[in-house]
Amino acid sequence: MSNYRKALVAAAIGALALTPLAACSSNDSSASSDMSAAASSQPAPVAQVDNLTGVSTAVALDPGFTGALTTLGLTPGVVGSATLADGSVSFPITGGNVKYWEPGTVDPYVQGEIMHDGSGLSLAAPGTVVELTDFTIDPGTSLLTGDVSVNGSPAATDAVLFDLNGRTLKPLQTGPNDTAILQGTEVKVSADAAGLLNQTFKTDAVTPGLLVGIATITIATK
Repeated sequence: MSNYRKALVAAAIGALALTPLAACSSNDSSASSDMSAAASSQPAPVAQVDNLTGVSTAVALDPGFTGALTTLGLTPGVVGSATLADGSVSFPITGGNVKYWEPGTVDPYVQGEIMHDGSGLSLAAPGTVVELTDFTIDPGTSLLTGDVSVNGSPAATDAVLFDLNGRTLKPLQTGPNDTAILQGTEVKVSADAAGLLNQTFKTDAVTPGLLVGIATITIATK
């Protein structure tokens, strides 16, 4: 499990003005008592965000990735509310939730999801268009999942599309308009996505672990 994925959201959440968690209620049933006893053995979360809002996850596309697409005759594009400009593709954050514990006290110490419904990335070749959409980032597993369609027909749902690696994560920055910014996560093609793309475009050139680019996650703090 990537420490980066946990550090990515944890650092952001730690800098936000979050609502402290209320104490857990007790239950008199024996099963619930056992669960409560187990829960009491771990520290309570420091804070939580029940409803994430804005702003975006952006990926600065790596020249190696765009060069590979050119070699394969593929043209990148965007779907829905995503944007592509100056070599960076951006997906608006539409919802989700996050709980955060002090690093080292719970594993994973960040749990939840960051959702990007209604947007995505397209890869087009003559006669074939693949759309990767509705991304969800799971900070506990360091995975990005989403849906896949080929020429408008569903091909996969909740597939693991990208692996995330943040060993180059930069320190948290404060952005304008009450935002927190974390930059540096590496976004890489997953084994599942590589296999699907190779099968669809009839090639073996898409390799698992291919660096797509470097991500910047901007989160609204208010």
